[in-house]
Amino acid sequence: MTLDEADRAILRALQQDATLSSAALGQAVGLSQPVAWRRVQRLEAAGVLAGQRLEFDLNALGFGVTVFLGVKLAAKGRLALGDFERAITAIPEVQTVEHVLGLYDYRLRVVARDIADFERVLRRRIMTLPGVGNVEANVLLSEERRPGPI
Repeated sequence: MTLDEADRAILRALQQDATLSSAALGQAVGLSQPVAWRRVQRLEAAGVLAGQRLEFDLNALGFGVTVFLGVKLAAKGRLALGDFERAITAIPEVQTVEHVLGLYDYRLRVVARDIADFERVLRRRIMTLPGVGNVEANVLLSEERRPGPI
């Protein structure tokens, strides 16, 4: 799908506020409501718009610690990868699982209430998973986000 300037303007507006009505979106990007609605439908059908998400304040919910884990599996192969992926996605504290190329096989984003809670999750849940070899932890100190579209 080729995106034109109107499509890019729609994406920028929706990235700022995904709850815009098609009338408000059209007004923001200089299109009529029906044209804006049709373009959004086309972007969704093409898979460019892949859904909406809510963003939570983890601190307000009691999760004061975020840790990125690099996990290297002890065994390689499709079976080991599949077993690990099935097991790791069942742990609710693990927010993201990324299969990566490099020093580690996986990069995980783990949230916990505090360091003691993280240690419990690490020792009792993550380190006991099938195939886990080496693990490296990096505690998130602060996070800066770059607003705006890619």
